[in-house]
Amino acid sequence: MPEEKSSKVLIKNGLVVNEGRSEIKDVLIEGQRIERVEQHISPRTNEKVIDASGMWVLPGLIDDQVHFREPGLTRKAEIATESRAAVAGGITSYIEQPNTRPPALTAEAVEEKYARAAECSMANFGFNIGASNENLEELKRLEKGRFPGVKVFMGSSTGNMLVDDEQMLEGLFGELDQLIITHCEDETTIQNNLEAARQRFGADIPMDWHSRIRSEEACFLSSSRAVEMARKKGARLHVYHLSTEKETALFDKGPIEGKKITAEACVHHLWFTDNDYAAKGSLIKWNPAVKTEKDRAGLWKALLDDRIDVIATDHAPHLLEEKMQPYEKAPSGGPLVQHFLPAMLEFVRQDKIKIEWLVQRICHNPATLFRIQDRGYIRPGHYADLVIVEPSAPWTVTSENTLYKCGWSPFEGTSFKSRVDKTLVNGRVVYDRGRFEKSPMGMRLTHHAH
Repeated sequence: MPEEKSSKVLIKNGLVVNEGRSEIKDVLIEGQRIERVEQHISPRTNEKVIDASGMWVLPGLIDDQVHFREPGLTRKAEIATESRAAVAGGITSYIEQPNTRPPALTAEAVEEKYARAAECSMANFGFNIGASNENLEELKRLEKGRFPGVKVFMGSSTGNMLVDDEQMLEGLFGELDQLIITHCEDETTIQNNLEAARQRFGADIPMDWHSRIRSEEACFLSSSRAVEMARKKGARLHVYHLSTEKETALFDKGPIEGKKITAEACVHHLWFTDNDYAAKGSLIKWNPAVKTEKDRAGLWKALLDDRIDVIATDHAPHLLEEKMQPYEKAPSGGPLVQHFLPAMLEFVRQDKIKIEWLVQRICHNPATLFRIQDRGYIRPGHYADLVIVEPSAPWTVTSENTLYKCGWSPFEGTSFKSRVDKTLVNGRVVYDRGRFEKSPMGMRLTHHAH
C-alpha cells in the first residue's frame, strides 16, 4: 500500500497512553505515519480532526497469537472476517499460526498466506512458519527477519503438527537463528490421562475433566523441557499461553529487553477458571486447558512481577455445532480478538492493573519481542496504528453484535464498561463506532534481523 502523503488526521485532546505515561496530547498523522505528538497542535484546513476528549488514545494492539483458519478451514473463519473483528477490538497487527490446511511448513506456503492477507486484511499481518518432524533443513535456510518466528507444537493441537522427534528438537533449538515459539503440553501424559477418563466415563467424559486430562503435569513437563533446551543451546524462546502457576517458576523476572526466554498469558486463562465449565462447557475448551483459581492467581502474580511478558488471545474459532459435540469430538479453541481489549480493560477498572501497564504487555512488548519495525508505540515516524477507547461506555456482548464468522463468543452475556470507539491502521480510520472502511488497509509486518 503506497504512502498517502496528502492525507492528514489530527486527533485532539485524548489521553495518550504510551511508554509508561498518560498525558492529554494531540497526535498529528500524515499519510501512514505519526508526524507529531504534542500538546495543542492547531488544526489546518486540510486535516481531518477527531475530537478524543474524555477518551484514551492507545497504540494499536499487537496480538501475537491468532488462528484465522485460511487456507483450508474457511468454513470456521477467514483472514477478511477475523481481521475485521480484530480492528473492532482495537487490534491493528496480528501474527497468525501455521496449523492451517495445508500447514505452512515451507517459505513458499507462508508467502502464499502473506499474498492472501495483502488482498483482504483490515489489520497488519505476520505469519509464523511451522516446524514438523521433517523440515529442519527448510527452516535453516530462512533468512532472519523474513517471518516473525518458527512455531513448534510440543503437544498436539488443531492441525496435527506435533514435533516429538528428539533429534529434530535438538536441531531446532541448537541450529536455528530464529525466534522459536512453542505450544507446550506433554503428549504421553495427555494420552494416559485421556485413557483413564475413558475407562471411568466411557464416551461421556465431563467437560470439566479437560483440565485434568490436559493437566498441570502435562504442561510443566513440556514447558520445562523447552526452557531447559533453550538455555542449554542459547536459543531465543517464547512460550505461548501458560496456563499453570507451576510453569511460571521457569521464567525470570525483569524487562523483556534483557531476555532470551519469554512467556505469554492469554485472556481466557486470566478470566475463566475450571469453575466456569459448569456454565460455559465446551465454549471454554482450549488447549492448554483453563485450570484452577490457584493457577489463574499464579498467572496474574507472574504477570505483575514481570515473569510473563506478553498477553494475547490465541483466537481460534470453530463452528458452534462443532463445539456442541461431546467432549472428545468438540474441538478446542474459541474466538477472542473482538473482546480482548474490553475484557482486559475490566481489570483496569477494577484497579487490578494500570492502563500504562496493560499497554506495555499488549502493544510495546510484542513489538519488542518480535522486533517489529515502527509499530507498537505512539512515536513520530512510527506507523499510525492507534485505538481510541471510550472508557465509560457500558455494553453487553450478544450474538448480534459479535463479528466473528463463527457467530458466537465465550463472552456472550458479559457486560463490559469500556468500548473501542475508533481504530486507525496505517493512518486510516478503519473502524468507527460500528462502521468499517471498505477497502483492506493492512500491511505486512517487517522485522529487524537483529
